[in-house]
Amino acid sequence: MMNKMRDIRIEKIVLNIGLGSSGNIENALKILKEITGMKPVITRTHRRNTFGVAKGKPIGCKVTIRKNTNEMLKRLLMAKENILKEENFDKNGNFAFGVHEYIDVPGVEYDPQVGIIGFDVCVTLERPGYCIKRKKPFKKIGRSHLITKEEAIKFVKENFGVKIS
Repeated sequence: MMNKMRDIRIEKIVLNIGLGSSGNIENALKILKEITGMKPVITRTHRRNTFGVAKGKPIGCKVTIRKNTNEMLKRLLMAKENILKEENFDKNGNFAFGVHEYIDVPGVEYDPQVGIIGFDVCVTLERPGYCIKRKKPFKKIGRSHLITKEEAIKFVKENFGVKIS
């Protein structure tokens, strides 16, 4: 019998488009809204001079998905042809990858006004009980309960049919 506290699940998926100083923020917002159906948030610079852009100016946008994450991840992995590299995984079991063109995602049509823009996908994995790290006073998660890189690779292979190159 398996221990339910050892099951791995997706906590969130973050889609991010970084534009820097040049780029149309409206096009990036439109793309993320079309892919996810959610309203993206504009990211702004925090320091006086980030990437040559003044403080408080927009440099990109992002959207965080916490519901229906399995379906969304399947669509995003299809854009990468279900192939990830081992370097995409960090030591904590999270993984990230880039999609070169938004039209690679199934169900998304090309918009000539937008052109071609790519985006980054960051996936955070968790186990039941990880909510204690968000409570005050902040508590640490035990070493045996953390997700390793190998466990994350196994999870993605089994649940999403991903090949690791």
